[in-house]
Amino acid sequence: MKVSKQYIKKARVEMIPLIDVIFLLLVTFIFFTMSMAIHRGLPVQLPSSSTAQIERKDFVDVTIKEDGTLYLDKKEMTLSELAARLTVLHRESPEMRVLISGDKKASYELIVSVMDAVKKSGIPGVSLETEWKK
Repeated sequence: MKVSKQYIKKARVEMIPLIDVIFLLLVTFIFFTMSMAIHRGLPVQLPSSSTAQIERKDFVDVTIKEDGTLYLDKKEMTLSELAARLTVLHRESPEMRVLISGDKKASYELIVSVMDAVKKSGIPGVSLETEWKK
């Protein structure tokens, strides 16, 4: 029995569905890596900024709540205790940075006082955490 050439098809891989699957995997990977941000502080209502840059290095988190309470990595302390603890941390790790997460309703004076305490302790880098505004 002879089969004519018009009925014989060569096997081939369709590229469009393959590209769609690869693109879906890429988007999923990007989405999950962006949502894996490490946040060590307490939840506060952050002020928003459209030009904020995300920078996550070796840092400690100072949280300032609306009522003025201060936390260093979720441990409550006073401003003088914070300054002393930051000085000790700077001696242990000179490259350490401080990330200040201040509630948007917190006192501006308190935020400046915390930044002043960080600078007096010798820590070279201070960042203010904000919420990204679209």
